[in-house]
Amino acid sequence: MIDLLLYTRRDCHLCDEMKEIVERARRDLPSRLVCIDVDSRPELAREYGEEVPVLFVNERKFAKFRVDPRRLREKLTSESRTGAISGG
Repeated sequence: MIDLLLYTRRDCHLCDEMKEIVERARRDLPSRLVCIDVDSRPELAREYGEEVPVLFVNERKFAKFRVDPRRLREKLTSESRTGAISGG
């Protein structure tokens, strides 16, 4: 299972754009997407407030502001294979 964490905020066109790209890229792969509004917690707003959206793939920062759909799909495919090989 690929864990995707996307830090966003309301009324952010870049956040909406990245979420759409992530949804398409993960469509047929075993994955879980969690979206968190950075404004929901002061510590997140301090850490990520100026650089949303931020995407983590399996707990590693993968992209901020924009993500290349092809690069993301390649990463998710690779993570899927790695998880299958390791039994995760």
